[in-house]
Amino acid sequence: MNGFLVVDKPAGMTSRDVVNRAQFWFPRRTKIGHTGTLDPLATGVLVLCVGAATKLADRVQAMPKQYETRIRLGATSNTDDADGVIAESTATSIPTLASVEAALSAFVGNIQQLPPQFSALKVQGQRAYDLARRGTEVALPARPVRVDSIVMQRYEWPWVDLMIDCGKGTYIRSIARDLGAVLGVGGLVQTLRRTRVGPFAAEGGIKLDAPAHEAKAALLPVEAIGEN
Repeated sequence: MNGFLVVDKPAGMTSRDVVNRAQFWFPRRTKIGHTGTLDPLATGVLVLCVGAATKLADRVQAMPKQYETRIRLGATSNTDDADGVIAESTATSIPTLASVEAALSAFVGNIQQLPPQFSALKVQGQRAYDLARRGTEVALPARPVRVDSIVMQRYEWPWVDLMIDCGKGTYIRSIARDLGAVLGVGGLVQTLRRTRVGPFAAEGGIKLDAPAHEAKAALLPVEAIGEN
């Protein structure tokens, strides 16, 4: 069996957890891999490569992505999301809608972004999140990323709801953290859902509790990623 399987990842699981679960859908020794880590807190599109499609994982990872996120202002977290240790802000003023919109505009385009300390990036052969959990200060350099658009869907203190279209390697947690820093109130990701990766949309994603025959029927051909 060869092709792509779009899974609607539930919260509380790692991408590796999803792969482990998906292996029960297919014959033993079937090669299965995912196309980019989603945080345990995140839900939504996780594209799995099955069989020969595993050779195309890099092409899927390079595709544009879309996220919907709720950012909580007025607080910070050591993981930059609601799964971490949260500290309330001491800021006394509430940012206006105009100030939030102005701050967000600075994150659109080709920008330099500092990854979260708790990330899957490797530092001297070790995952940054493993080092951070042991209390080791991780010196991650800023990296160039591309943010195509940020659409504010709602702002009602302390919540900011956004739709973000971006390129490979963009951390939504970093946008939340940096937005809070610019506004002087702190910020973290409260919820995060990946709604699209290239042509693969969350609406077509299969649930992890689906039976094997449904998973097999949902397998998309390798041609689904097109020529680009």
